[in-house]
Amino acid sequence: MNRAFRWLTIPCLAWAALLPLCMHAANDREAGTQKAWDMLDTAAASRKTGERADGIRALGLLRNDVHARNLARHALDDPKPEVRVRAATALGLMRSTESIPWLRKLLSDKKLPVVMAAAHALRDLKDESSAYAIYFDVLTGARKSNDGLIAQQLETLHNPKELAKIGFSEGIGFVPFAGIGWEAYRTMHKKDPSPVRAVAASFLAHDPDPATAAALVKATHDKNWIVPAAAIEAIAESEDPSLEPKVEPGFADRNARVRYAAAAAVIRLSSVADGHREKEQEADQSDAAHSSGK
Repeated sequence: MNRAFRWLTIPCLAWAALLPLCMHAANDREAGTQKAWDMLDTAAASRKTGERADGIRALGLLRNDVHARNLARHALDDPKPEVRVRAATALGLMRSTESIPWLRKLLSDKKLPVVMAAAHALRDLKDESSAYAIYFDVLTGARKSNDGLIAQQLETLHNPKELAKIGFSEGIGFVPFAGIGWEAYRTMHKKDPSPVRAVAASFLAHDPDPATAAALVKATHDKNWIVPAAAIEAIAESEDPSLEPKVEPGFADRNARVRYAAAAAVIRLSSVADGHREKEQEADQSDAAHSSGK
């Protein structure tokens, strides 16, 4: 009986000693998470189109989050097409299959970039038939637009030489990191290597090598905002909660897209940390119960 009592008591005493430290860390995380949500909520309600667009786009990092999904859905009705584009993109990145009916409605939008963003999101959500119908209309000319950006995209898609110039994978102009695909394309044509580095950062999200994590953290301090934005998104995708303190300095970045990416990353990493902590507590309780039963 005494032996069983010791097996039960020792873990409890150890947990009691660690409890204040855990509570302090939890309070810090809660404060960081609240600040992050305040940033994103403020951006979503901003009168400035750019702030709304950038804030909504960052929500794409937050999967299975009802508040993030509702903010993005609300933005589908924004009067500015660039905000509607970012909202559709965010819902696709969230893998929000519940939002498919809302995205289908967006396929009748008067602005072709919005329609294309909705189609791309629907394709990500495995609603291929809706997406392919739009792509077919655009390809065959059934749906036309005077929008120069769409015309440039289509021209590039039909020009293998131009497509080869703009990077690897599907072409750097189509990589959706930080929602700046075509800005990256234009920047790259100024002989700036930053877009290529940003793409590389985005592809390293799931590399388990600790050296990669260190490299991504270092990239968050890059002078060109494209690189920190991509690095922070990659850190969020890695779901390594130990990197959350490395992301928080992004709250003070000069570029809004970096700030909002950092806010979304902190929320996501905090959620992962909470999940890990719950599993550890359940495991400790199970071990204690098992030991006391011996």
